[in-house]
Amino acid sequence: MLDITSRPGHEAPLGASLLTANQAEAERLMTVCNSCRYCEGLCAVFPAMELRREFAAGDLNYLANLCHSCGACYYDCQFSPPHEFAVNVPQTLAAVRNDSYAAYAWPSFLAGVFRRNGVAISLVVALSIGVFFAAMMAFNDPQVMFGSHVGSGAFYRIMPHEAMVAVFGAAFVYAIVALVMGFRRFWADIAGRGDGSVPAFWQAVRDAAQLRYLDGGGVGCMNADDKPTDNRRLFHHLTFYGFALCFASTSVATIYAYAFGWHAPYAVYDLPVVLGTLGGLGLVIGPAGLWLAKQKRDPVMVDASRRGMDTGFIAMLFLTGLTGLLLLVLRATPAMGTLLALHLGFVFGFFVTMPYSKFVHGLYRFGALVKYAGERRRETGGD
Repeated sequence: MLDITSRPGHEAPLGASLLTANQAEAERLMTVCNSCRYCEGLCAVFPAMELRREFAAGDLNYLANLCHSCGACYYDCQFSPPHEFAVNVPQTLAAVRNDSYAAYAWPSFLAGVFRRNGVAISLVVALSIGVFFAAMMAFNDPQVMFGSHVGSGAFYRIMPHEAMVAVFGAAFVYAIVALVMGFRRFWADIAGRGDGSVPAFWQAVRDAAQLRYLDGGGVGCMNADDKPTDNRRLFHHLTFYGFALCFASTSVATIYAYAFGWHAPYAVYDLPVVLGTLGGLGLVIGPAGLWLAKQKRDPVMVDASRRGMDTGFIAMLFLTGLTGLLLLVLRATPAMGTLLALHLGFVFGFFVTMPYSKFVHGLYRFGALVKYAGERRRETGGD
């Protein structure tokens, strides 16, 4: 019989020999929660948990990525610290979730990046690339680099269009391949019969777009204390839709360039600039709000060992949006060359670190939502 009072560092329960220490603790908590079920109405984690009597590593990684860390279960739980059972679902699932990013990383030898200082790695990569671009362009022709340029194709007088496409195209393709391979590993570990159905996929799209499970069962997200607030949901929306608008801006600009021969920079009223400006504002306000919320969050619910990864991802998004907006405002001044190099450095750094940063949490959480929707449909006879 499982000892529900055991702790990480003690002997793992029978059948849990393949679990990590964090997964063994998550298994202990899920066993306690499965006996209580008081929190089953708070989010998707607990109904998904109730469909299981035993928890393999894939099950625990699934539940961890299904968790949105709203914190409601910690404050509602009668067994949370200082109770001897010490049930702390948000912190434990956060640790398992963070471990899963490294477990599914592709190629595997880069998994250790998740465990290192995310802030330092992200900023060093981005600034190194930015300085390299600036030095290369200044060495080629300082007058061009530090001059004022206006009109169609002004950016490409500083860095040739072909070079920009080759460098960033390669980085983007690598990032996509690495993300797809990592997600395939995750899905193979968690998925079951019917989990990838079309209805389940569209239900997951709706749930993800609304951040449905970041509401603590309807009362809001717990952040600094047991008083609910939805600020994290707002900042997540600003960040996600800001990123989506920036991607749309780049896509429209690509169509302009290759279909019509219209080259950046564009007028302030042109669609790529409008989309990019709105997206840039979202990438500045959203990450800044998320960072401030993290500083106020109750430390007892946080996996403190991975703060660097979280902060590094937020910093990259914020600086990408900020340098993009500064480039828009100052593009007709001698500062354009320097700002273009810095912005390209942050964009490039974001691409190459994307598969090894907190970015993957969006993919894995979406996959977990698809699986959950599939499970619920089977339970209710929808499939």
